[in-house]
Amino acid sequence: MTDTTRRAVIFGAGGAGLAVALSACGASDGDDTASAGQGTSQDGQSQGAQGGGEIAKTSDIPQGGGKVFKDQDVVITQPEAGTFKAFSATCTHQGCPVASVSNNEIVCPCHGSKFSAKDGAVTNGPATKPLAEKTITVSGDSITLA
Repeated sequence: MTDTTRRAVIFGAGGAGLAVALSACGASDGDDTASAGQGTSQDGQSQGAQGGGEIAKTSDIPQGGGKVFKDQDVVITQPEAGTFKAFSATCTHQGCPVASVSNNEIVCPCHGSKFSAKDGAVTNGPATKPLAEKTITVSGDSITLA
């Protein structure tokens, strides 16, 4: 019979804890059955999936402003009357979610970066790269994420 050393027990426990921590931090591939295809907007309404479902009504997006849909990682803006744009809702500086849109600027609260609601370009650092544009379709009063 072998004696287990204190060092072996500590390393074993530490390794098990590390494995649990890493699995909890793993990225989801978005294929979760319970949430696939649906999310909830800030006002509690069910939102469409990435690719096909209605994400908003045109009346939900204020002119000169916009709305962030965190579950879909998209921010939709209306920089001019009747013109709708969509961008990634993840700041290019350090990956924080953007929080709001006002005065035609998308605002990241983490470090103060701001982006143009017209084209996603950086208007105030520390971010140096624009927000990635996303494709949306406007049909009547319905906005869908392509």
